[in-house]
Amino acid sequence: MFYRPEDGHGLPHNPFNAIVTPRPIGWISTRDNNGRDNLAPYSFFNAVAYVPPQVMFASTGTKDDRAGTKDSVAVIRETGVFCVNVVSAALQDAMNTTSKALPAGTDEFAHAGLTKAECNSIDAPRVAAAPAALECKLTQIITLQGEANFLVLGEVTGVHMDDACLKDGRFDVTSFQPLARLGYRDYSVVKDLFELNRPDD
Repeated sequence: MFYRPEDGHGLPHNPFNAIVTPRPIGWISTRDNNGRDNLAPYSFFNAVAYVPPQVMFASTGTKDDRAGTKDSVAVIRETGVFCVNVVSAALQDAMNTTSKALPAGTDEFAHAGLTKAECNSIDAPRVAAAPAALECKLTQIITLQGEANFLVLGEVTGVHMDDACLKDGRFDVTSFQPLARLGYRDYSVVKDLFELNRPDD
């Protein structure tokens, strides 16, 4: 099968949603200038550079009360900071709960029954139970083609790791089983690891 996106695919569900997979989930937490906290998951998320460490996430779509975007992007534009919380298998239900479109200013931490912790290098909350969290300073917001598509880039200014995830000097992902988005409503968890040495090792 071949299709041009502008012509449509003729399938009951968009295959593009599932082709780039698995995708890590960036659980983005922010605090607006009025002290209101927000938390929302984004599956267009990844790390993009080592030095300095940088991450990105993309927001698509809008909310009626946010003038052409969603809460996370609106607050990041206002404050210039955000935190990325890593989603473990144990937090999947809480993450899913925070994906609900709630009125601007609603505290998704409270809505999902999550305990907050404070970030160290930025004024934002983080998910206390997350196995890791990346405190970030906004570097760019890039407007992408299409309606309400925004790419948010940030430099990591602080890193939190659960000590239980540190084994033999490594951050061990099998200790918490990261949640990944597969497309549609499908998810998976990382349980099995193997190593591949590169030709230049």
